[in-house]
Amino acid sequence: MALPDGFMWGGAIAANQAEGAWKEGGRGPAVTDVNRYRPEADPKLYAIHHQNTVASITEAMNDDDEVYYPKRRGIDFYHRYPEDLALFAEMGFTVLRVSIAWTRLYPTGEELEPNEEGVAFYLAFFEEMRRLGIEPLVTLSHYDPPLALALKNNCWLDRSTIGLFERFVKTCYERFGHLITYWLSFNEIDGIIRHPFTSGGLIEETVEGNFEEACYTALHHQFVASASATRMLREMWPDSKLGCMLTMLTTYPNTCHPDDVVATQEKERLLYLCTDVQAGGAYPRLALNLLERRGVTIPFAEGDAELLAEYPVDFISFSYYMSMTESVRPDAERTPGNTILGVKNPFLESSEWGWQIDPIGLRVSLIDLYDRYGKPLFIVENGLGMRDEVTDDGRIVDPYRIDYFRAHFEEMITAVDEGVELLGYTSWSPIDFISASTSQITKRYGFIHVDMDDLGRGTMDRRRKDSFFWYQKVIASNGADLS
Repeated sequence: MALPDGFMWGGAIAANQAEGAWKEGGRGPAVTDVNRYRPEADPKLYAIHHQNTVASITEAMNDDDEVYYPKRRGIDFYHRYPEDLALFAEMGFTVLRVSIAWTRLYPTGEELEPNEEGVAFYLAFFEEMRRLGIEPLVTLSHYDPPLALALKNNCWLDRSTIGLFERFVKTCYERFGHLITYWLSFNEIDGIIRHPFTSGGLIEETVEGNFEEACYTALHHQFVASASATRMLREMWPDSKLGCMLTMLTTYPNTCHPDDVVATQEKERLLYLCTDVQAGGAYPRLALNLLERRGVTIPFAEGDAELLAEYPVDFISFSYYMSMTESVRPDAERTPGNTILGVKNPFLESSEWGWQIDPIGLRVSLIDLYDRYGKPLFIVENGLGMRDEVTDDGRIVDPYRIDYFRAHFEEMITAVDEGVELLGYTSWSPIDFISASTSQITKRYGFIHVDMDDLGRGTMDRRRKDSFFWYQKVIASNGADLS
């Protein structure tokens, strides 16, 4: 078993969790800048139940605090990126997934011309990546809609946001397209149904009528925007590729009872809806019927169906952290996962945050997606959030992280050996930064330790963990040496 020559190895980060510098360089506020860290909250449930209200947003924007709003400070990647890129290059990265903060280029989302300081920052950043031999894999929208649009018109609920996003995308292609071959449109686009404020800028209390329908309306607008981004890329940079990005929430029936099987099937139908539309070019009839029974009507405008059909994505990328099960039993024990609750699988171990560890589920996901769509795949998020301890001699000994990745790599390679076309793998995240769900840093994912606690105390110095050297060896061997 072996991975193909040219397989891309690397890591993935997001601007809103790493950059910091939320008021520097002309950047405007994004929705993530008002997500507060609450140390008293149960970390297993915080990500599931946290909601933003007009009052909480107003309170946040009247406060310049960076302690309890930690995404505002991130890990200071904005200033330290040359140091961090050098560490990624030392590990042997050939690809790094990053995102462009919309509000660094268009602070409110409505400006007619881009903020040149933001353009200069990303231009220097991508040029440095290229100098180090690292391919940029760039996400255009990664959980950071402009806060101004959320407050004005619930952002992606309003169809006018499509045009504003097109302006942003065109700027990205014009200014950075000569440095970037691989693009992603929306991070975990299905997430707008689970966390509509973070993904789409929807504030539930200000939305009239059926809120579930509002979420699917916003999702449809993102589908149209993604197809438009694909069209623009093919016109401007025909040799470049654009992919979609799915939260791969692999789900098994909790039992072989037919009712559990049907419940699982229904759950997967709405999950695959996002790749069906973006990769297949149309809404499946069964999914539309299911939504109609739930009171949801998709607001097709003239030309939408034709645009979706003509401009499907070139490849499918996804995040995979855990699997879950589904059951119709109301008393079934549920456990958190990636911004979702699922029925606990008794055959799997769980992290401190309740996420169940299932390496075989990665192979299942790869085979299901490739068998269903026949398009190249890219694993763009996969990793384990754990607490790390620094020893007296300055080491971070993290065999649990190595074990997690080794098991997942073995299953990934098995899937490729069975015939799956896989472009590459980017871990989440190669360096510790602010967690998307719990807004803390002590839920650490990185091969590189950042000296900072949940309240921002520390030097922010970078330190290589034991897993750093292990991943370096894996990359050098193209996955042949996992020892």
